[in-house]
Amino acid sequence: MSAPDAGTSLAARLLAGDRRALSRSLTVIENNAPESGRLISEIFPWTGKAAVIGFTGSPGAGKSTLVDRVAEQLVSQGSKVAILAVDPSSPFTGGAILGDRIRMSRVSESPSVFIRSMASRGALGGLAPRSAEFIFALDAAGFDYILVETVGVGQGEVEIVRYCDSVCVVLVPGMGDGIQALKAGILEIADVFVINKADYDGADRLERELIVMLGLTHAVTEDSPPIIRTVASEGKGTLDFVNLLAKRLERFRQTGKAQERRRFFMKEALWRESTRLLSMGFEKYCETNGLTALSLEELTARKQDPRTAAQELVQEYLTRKSRDAS
Repeated sequence: MSAPDAGTSLAARLLAGDRRALSRSLTVIENNAPESGRLISEIFPWTGKAAVIGFTGSPGAGKSTLVDRVAEQLVSQGSKVAILAVDPSSPFTGGAILGDRIRMSRVSESPSVFIRSMASRGALGGLAPRSAEFIFALDAAGFDYILVETVGVGQGEVEIVRYCDSVCVVLVPGMGDGIQALKAGILEIADVFVINKADYDGADRLERELIVMLGLTHAVTEDSPPIIRTVASEGKGTLDFVNLLAKRLERFRQTGKAQERRRFFMKEALWRESTRLLSMGFEKYCETNGLTALSLEELTARKQDPRTAAQELVQEYLTRKSRDAS
């Protein structure tokens, strides 16, 4: 497939490396503007090349500082790096509260780095509704690495595994993170555990807890998630961490896990978009036909239970859709 004619579309400018076009494209995607569907369709054939690395963990673990240092190391090795920082949404505007960008001061001015904050807009799991399409756009723009940092809401941040080639769980001593990891299911999604602020008291204890938990749930093999210590604020351990990431990604390519992750990513993207479209169509149908209001009256009067009402609504919707199609 040939690329869009240079200069004739937003997609063409994005593919050509135009940073303003990339910023505009991300805004179009985030707002679900009418042209967003065509944009994704045009750029999608040029995706699949970037390595997508996720960073998750509790607030205060130093994720932003670590991402900043990792990006700095990758740039020094000649790579182009995009950072997608999912921030909390402003309660007034719905936009991102740009705390992460402020903390990434070391790479914010580098021509080899592009930083974009994205509002979570109430989405659970630490990411945002359009995270997958943001990754597509950054990938098509030619970045070698896309570093995705979750919003930092704590134990629920497991959704990131659906989008990334490798997931780094960042923990910090003295905050009960070992127990949180076990309760949250984060143990299962981690490809690498990073004990950041490793100069704090309790780093040894935290590492022992992780080793014990890994020993209980995994046979220790070459594929077991390693544990590495960093002090990101001082740059300590970050080069070793970057080298470890490269080895893990290569290991995943050799074992087929990389391709498995990519298929999982596409399945998730397809499922989410299909669900969104079906939900929009069903909601519009109910509003047009007054079915929701009717159902609510019957539910409030206890004449019907929610499950039965939902089954009848969906069945009627599907019947009418089938009738209209024929």
